[in-house]
Amino acid sequence: MKKYFLLCAMALMLMASCGNRPEVPSSSIAMQTLPAIFPDYCNVTVPCNIAPLNFMLPAAEFEACVARITMPDGKQQTYGNGVKVQIPEKEWHAMLNAAKGQSLQVEVWGQKQGQWHSFDSFAIHVAPEPIDEYLSYRLIEPTYVAWSYMEIAQRNLTSFEETQIFNNEVTSIDREKGQCINCHSCQNYKTDNMLFHVRLSNGCTVLVNDGKISSVNLKRDNTISAGVYPSWHPTEKLIAFSTNKTRQAFHTQHLNKIEVYDEASDLILYDVATDSVSIVCNDPDLLEVYPTWSPDGQYLYYCKSVPLPEEMRDKDIRTFYPKIQYNLYRRSFDVASHQFGEEELVYDAASNDKSATLPRISPDGKYLLFAEGQYGCFHTRHHDADIVCVPLGEETAERVDMTGLNSDGFADSYPSWSSNGHWIMCGSRRIDEYSRVFISYFHNGKVEKAFMLPQEDPEQNLFLLKCYNRPEFMVEPVTISVDEFQRVFPKK
Repeated sequence: MKKYFLLCAMALMLMASCGNRPEVPSSSIAMQTLPAIFPDYCNVTVPCNIAPLNFMLPAAEFEACVARITMPDGKQQTYGNGVKVQIPEKEWHAMLNAAKGQSLQVEVWGQKQGQWHSFDSFAIHVAPEPIDEYLSYRLIEPTYVAWSYMEIAQRNLTSFEETQIFNNEVTSIDREKGQCINCHSCQNYKTDNMLFHVRLSNGCTVLVNDGKISSVNLKRDNTISAGVYPSWHPTEKLIAFSTNKTRQAFHTQHLNKIEVYDEASDLILYDVATDSVSIVCNDPDLLEVYPTWSPDGQYLYYCKSVPLPEEMRDKDIRTFYPKIQYNLYRRSFDVASHQFGEEELVYDAASNDKSATLPRISPDGKYLLFAEGQYGCFHTRHHDADIVCVPLGEETAERVDMTGLNSDGFADSYPSWSSNGHWIMCGSRRIDEYSRVFISYFHNGKVEKAFMLPQEDPEQNLFLLKCYNRPEFMVEPVTISVDEFQRVFPKK
């Protein structure tokens, strides 16, 4: 009898689900244009394992929306709930699997003042290459001042599951002074070796070494600060850091609103096994920042400022920070001796009156990815900032066309590669003042149109008043709980 009732309940659920599917309008006015859906998923290329690309029509203009998705085999399904199109995860993944290496065709109808309007159909191309299953990021207000609550979170990219890695409420002991958590980093996209920083009250670096948690004070007598921007060596228990004296300035009228700059910065190497710090480079007159390893671990790439005119060197940096520009360099590295080679110029941005920051090397070692703007090393607030990609080892090679990823006149910064090298991600302010995650397909040296990180409710990207800061790909989730992390903090 129990089995009978269970089957009946399942049948009723199936009937209800089928009954809720909207019908395609029998007549409509052809608009002869693509629909203005949000997010814009028209003609994008997506991973074969991404979460559903739910979208909506503008609620101020339309009363209802219907979408019909056609698979390569001709099978069709319709969706629509008010002005939103939200697709069940299982159905979506079945469609992705059926269209792998091909495309889904999408038709959209919108109802306005009781009359249906039809739009030009568009494709969602399904790449055969998957994306890393997890993404980690810090959620923070855009002003970098209101930090009474912030968190480092992780998102399953194949679904809408988001969980917390850490938040700053559980260990903050000084509410007036506050606590900042930042700069999470993993070794080689995995989480058994990882870290994040805690600043101000109860400050330390929280380190995970082969799954074991500890807190470390990286400030040493010969360094200007504790470790700041980190990069794990891909195979060794070594972490390159910059050490920085970082300052902020806030504009009242300038378009960029916030400036973040360094009064001093050097590079260090931290040996996890011996808890020892050695100097990589510490030019007293120049600034070195944002280290990153090559995938084979044989080179350390980083940014370094160019020399300033003599008349500027003794002045307050706030009077000439727009003159500070960075080039990209690298040093060879010997794993056995932990010794670095001589400095090599990799990319001369200053010769084009530009500043290059945040270098990232593709997993195959063939491409250099970075953010570029007019000046400085913190482009997340600079409206002229774009993502640049150039082939490595080819002196005359042209830049990769990044039109598909970059926005026009908005800050695009903090780029990174997926572990298979087929997906490029960046943080972008093209929607509003909040930094959102955008992802582009990279194949044979070409970059396709970017798509915004999908959400279960497409309005979430407008209602969440937080920035996605320092987004990082991961191939697995962090399994250590918030409570486990907080137990290792120094007792004060």
